[in-house]
Formats: sequence, structure tokens, C-alpha cells
Amino acid sequence: MSYAAQHLQETAEIVSKLNPADCEKCVAELRATRERGGRLFILGVGGSAANASHAVNDFRKIAGLECYAPTDNVSELTARTNDEGWATVFVEWLRGSRLNAKDTLLIFSVGGGNLEKNVSPNLVMALKLAKEVGARVIGIVGKDGGYTAKVADACVIVPTVNPANITPHSEAFQAVIWHLFVSHPDLKVNQTKWESVAKP
Repeated sequence: MSYAAQHLQETAEIVSKLNPADCEKCVAELRATRERGGRLFILGVGGSAANASHAVNDFRKIAGLECYAPTDNVSELTARTNDEGWATVFVEWLRGSRLNAKDTLLIFSVGGGNLEKNVSPNLVMALKLAKEVGARVIGIVGKDGGYTAKVADACVIVPTVNPANITPHSEAFQAVIWHLFVSHPDLKVNQTKWESVAKP
């Protein structure tokens, strides 16, 4: 079997193992956030940060949610990293945004954060703040989901079908799943461009 065939076969296997009920639960949390006038903050590191930026556009434009990604503000992010350390960049950004009980965090992460292993401590600290102030937490994570899966109110875990490909599949499925969210009839409020101009 070629690698391309293997990778696509793994992708199909992941799709078959995803739990639709977890996706529905996340959509319900997102809709409730919008209905109570809350904001959505999307946190991710590395490739997940790039996904967060794209997702902000979709949640704002398609789902009508007020939404932000701290990593879009590179000046503040690098200033906080330089002055205070990488582990605190998200939690301090969220404090500056006055994170509160109306708001929701959406975590994009391969491992979900783990303080003991010093993996994505910035996500863990942000999640702890969310719990302190009563904000809701949802996640799209890979592997076992780490700290995110432990504390989330709703979470989709991308199943591991090949331990050698956890990262590429986790980050790819973040996009698959958030596009599911914004396309969901319970969340979508604005038509996407190509669908709006398609002939009946």
C-alpha cells in the first residue's frame, strides 16, 4: 500500500470512529454562548494556532459569534512571552479581555495540555482561569485529550488510529469538525458564498 493510500485509509477510519453526539454537544454549547451574549475565545499553539485564526473568521461570519484568537495579536503574544514567559500568554490575555461566565473557550490541541510533562502549559493555565470564572470550555483534541478533555464541558477527541500520525490527523480534523460546527443548522446564521450563488 502506498503512503497516500494508508493516510487516506486512516482518515476514513477516524471519520467512522468520531462520536456525533460529542459534536452535537459542542454545537449546543456554542449556540448557548451566542444566545447569552458571550464571546468565544479559540486557543491553539503551532498548527492549531493557524486553525484558530481560520476558525475565528468562520464563527464570526457564518455563525454570528463574537470570537477571538489571542494568537492573532502577535505583538501582545510576543511581548507577553518576552516579559512574562510562554506559560502565561493565554491566561493573561484572557484576564485582559475580562473573561467571564458568559464566555466560552474552544481549545484546539493535539494533546490537550499536560502540566506534568510541560506540554502546552499555556492552555492548562487558561483552562484553569476559565473554570475559576465560570466560563464554559469545549475542545477538539487528539490522543487522550489531556487536561482539556478532563475539564471540558463538551469535547471531541480525534481517535488515534496510527500512533505515528497523531499530530497530522488531529490538526486536520480540527478543521473538519469546526466546519461541521459552523455548518450545523443550530449554529449557522449566514450562507457561505459559493452556496449562496449556486444555481438551484
